[in-house]
Amino acid sequence: MLLRDELLSIFMAGVEAASAPAALASALPKAPPQGRPIVLGCGKAAASMAEVAAHHLPGDVTGCVVTRFGHGARGDTGGITVIEASHPVPDSASLAAGRRIRELAATARKGDRVVFLISGGGSSLLIDPLPGLTLERKAQINEHLVKSGVPIAEINFVRSHLSQVKGGRLAAAASAAGDDMHSFVISDVVGDDPAVVASGPSIASAFDPARALAILESSGWPVDAALSELVLAGCAPSAPHHPVHVIANAITAIDAATAFARKKGWHVIRIGDDLGGNAAFIGRRHAAIALEHAAGGRRCLLISGGELTVTVRNRDGPGGPNLEYLTGLMAALPVDAPIAALSCDSDGIDGSEDNAGGYFDGTARGTAEACEAALATNRSYDLFAKIGGLIMTGPTRTNVNDIRMIAVGEKP
Repeated sequence: MLLRDELLSIFMAGVEAASAPAALASALPKAPPQGRPIVLGCGKAAASMAEVAAHHLPGDVTGCVVTRFGHGARGDTGGITVIEASHPVPDSASLAAGRRIRELAATARKGDRVVFLISGGGSSLLIDPLPGLTLERKAQINEHLVKSGVPIAEINFVRSHLSQVKGGRLAAAASAAGDDMHSFVISDVVGDDPAVVASGPSIASAFDPARALAILESSGWPVDAALSELVLAGCAPSAPHHPVHVIANAITAIDAATAFARKKGWHVIRIGDDLGGNAAFIGRRHAAIALEHAAGGRRCLLISGGELTVTVRNRDGPGGPNLEYLTGLMAALPVDAPIAALSCDSDGIDGSEDNAGGYFDGTARGTAEACEAALATNRSYDLFAKIGGLIMTGPTRTNVNDIRMIAVGEKP
């Protein structure tokens, strides 16, 4: 097997372990509810989770979930409607989904069972802005924050203060159901705080309008009097407490990838399961670690996970954090280093392009000068297209951050 294919098979083993079919079915409640089972959800795994829920929840299941275009249902979702919408910038379908799902939540009555299916990507897919905030302006704020380099936890904190469905407000809309509520979360955030995943539509988060405005201002967004008044007038949500289950996360995927790699004969060294920070910087740092192992003559596979960020210098530059990580890594390696690497996003989409990530080795790589130029202009996608290093998996319908692998001591 080619090294590229072998590393890709290890990546896919991690993805499959963190998928809804592998993680959700056994976690769902088994006893029938007194009333209706209502499923509400959002995120890149929402359609796949809805398929599992439709087949494994007892009762006549109804509901609605929203996912990204291209990540929709491949099987039967029964009475659960699946809406597809735009990501990472919300669109009219996101707004329609947010309103429909909130209205459905409001139909819950005592004895009904409300099941929330939450996964990463839901923040832009499920929107229902505060009255007075237009879809256009909400989308502009969202796009600005995504490209500003602000950590995802802070982005989602701001989002929850601009919404009628985030920060526990969706659960608050369904509060008439009483205590038969359940949240099932596939986490794409470092630390796995369920209130941060998809901006926590079913889980009340800290409410601090002044801090939300401060984050916006520090990111460079001009906060005018109207927006400030709108945010400061918001009320803390009263989301009912209920069982919350994180059913898959980065560790789920990294554990499975590690086990699969070891079966293939690799000596695996994990160098961080939940890394954050600038992608290119982390790539350069991992180059130094890889070179240390190469100097010792060791054949090993360095695996890491987490969610890295990109410092945007060119807002039109194609390339996401996985390609920026690989470009930083490649730039810091001698051309003759016996090192290859693959880095992909578990959802199958690196940033906003059509690739999951990329791969390079001794025969398919860019020069240090080409790498630095790509980083300076955020054009890592173009660099990897040129060297034939793009990895295309299509949507995986899960989302537990990135899986990165550096193969040391073996020529491809």
